[in-house]
Amino acid sequence: MSRILGIETSCDETGVAVIEDGRRMIVNLVASQVDIHARFGGVVPEIASRQHTHCIGQLTREALAEAGDRPDAVAVTQGPGLMGSLLVGVNFAKALAYAWRVPLVPVHHIEGHIFSAFLGQDPPDFPFLALVVSGGHTCLIDSPRPHEYIVLGATRDDAIGECFDKVARLLGLSYPGGPSIQKEAEGGDPLAYDFPRGLAKSDTLEFSYSGLKTAALYAWRKGGVNVQDLAASFQHAAVDTLLIKTRIALAQTRARRLVLAGGVAANRLLRDRLRAELDVDLFMPPLSLCVDNGAMIAAAGHSRWLHGGAGSMRVTPFPNMPLPSCR
Repeated sequence: MSRILGIETSCDETGVAVIEDGRRMIVNLVASQVDIHARFGGVVPEIASRQHTHCIGQLTREALAEAGDRPDAVAVTQGPGLMGSLLVGVNFAKALAYAWRVPLVPVHHIEGHIFSAFLGQDPPDFPFLALVVSGGHTCLIDSPRPHEYIVLGATRDDAIGECFDKVARLLGLSYPGGPSIQKEAEGGDPLAYDFPRGLAKSDTLEFSYSGLKTAALYAWRKGGVNVQDLAASFQHAAVDTLLIKTRIALAQTRARRLVLAGGVAANRLLRDRLRAELDVDLFMPPLSLCVDNGAMIAAAGHSRWLHGGAGSMRVTPFPNMPLPSCR
């Protein structure tokens, strides 16, 4: 039996968790900064890093008090993310690992999101296709074996979560945009506006959301807009694009398992349509683990630790870190 402390500070959530044997969540604490950044309509990097510094120590003390035993290793998000935020988490994790004389395991943020699906009641087996959708990422990833990743397609411009945030701000809805647009769309007509599906007619597995964002802007500028109809039509088009590209990827890889992960994985329409329209075994994290959190980093770190992925104390933050593959 082994326990891993996971630390996540890549953006605007401070996450600290303790996971046992890579599957059982002992404690998972998240300090959100949503209310702080809401007035700006997005994350302010300097404020984010200061907030991480303010609360990471207290969160860790609370997590360790609840978990009881000292962890056998410390896992931390190395990147990608905001440089200042990553610095707080990486340096804090290095100090703990050094003081406790335990391994330090650097984790890629996207890999953490993928491993959030392993914390559900029915974890996936390899191989699988992963659809990772969040404020910073929209990508399809083939994973034939643990920690081996082949990025099949990513976004050319805005990530889907970023697009949700920008359209929500356009409509005068609250930040973050995903939940506010989902709520507004409940009373709207998803076919009221014929919005584009980026690269839908191309066999490429790349995504593009800039055209959808611009179409929503033009519709708004015409005036006389029903906000609920526009929100519903926008959400329908955004999710439609994900379904179109995922179907192509499933056909190309012949994958029978699909992992959905990332902040936008909490979107109800997306979850419902994937269940209803795709003939695959679908694995999704609990809603509470869709946002950035320490539990997903601990789960990925546990697996990396078992596969020899512990790092040295020279690990440094890597804001543009590519998704690693160990064969």
